[in-house]
Amino acid sequence: MKKNKISFETSFWAGYATRNPFKAIDAFFTYADLDYYKQNLSEVVICSYKKEVCKKDNPSTIFVLYTALNSFLKICYCLQRKSKKWKVKESLRCETVFHLSSLTKEEYDKPFIVFQKAFDEKTLEEFELFLCQILELSLSPHAEDPDFDLATPYIHLIKMLNAAELMRERGVEKIKKTNQINSQTE
Repeated sequence: MKKNKISFETSFWAGYATRNPFKAIDAFFTYADLDYYKQNLSEVVICSYKKEVCKKDNPSTIFVLYTALNSFLKICYCLQRKSKKWKVKESLRCETVFHLSSLTKEEYDKPFIVFQKAFDEKTLEEFELFLCQILELSLSPHAEDPDFDLATPYIHLIKMLNAAELMRERGVEKIKKTNQINSQTE
């Protein structure tokens, strides 16, 4: 039976479509850097609680951010299932706590864990609803209390951004079959 593949919908913001999640991550961070996504996501969430319209001079940037982050969530959903066949390469440099950002030491060593934890707690649909809610609330001139918790998906999304950037920086490699057989017998 053929598996249903999720469309990452990268053509909206990257200009081309890809079904490879690792290439999609590269396109995502080529489109904009980690700081851009984190700063703008934070600004949108903060504006969700205020009467002011986010990016009042050009609110279309919020819609483009929404489409990119929506694609990113679909990529992360796919990546959580890739952890059995792929691993992140070891870091060659000595890291400090500062480099861990929002990630725990375990998540830093194995970034795939971040995606698994996020989608164990929230579904892809709940993350997409979160994006829709913050888009609507941040572009509304009226202050409203969100219908549900915005903090939990926000924290997971920040962690996923950090984990994906870490994966991109270090690179990924396929787990050799001998390692899979050895880990299954242990």
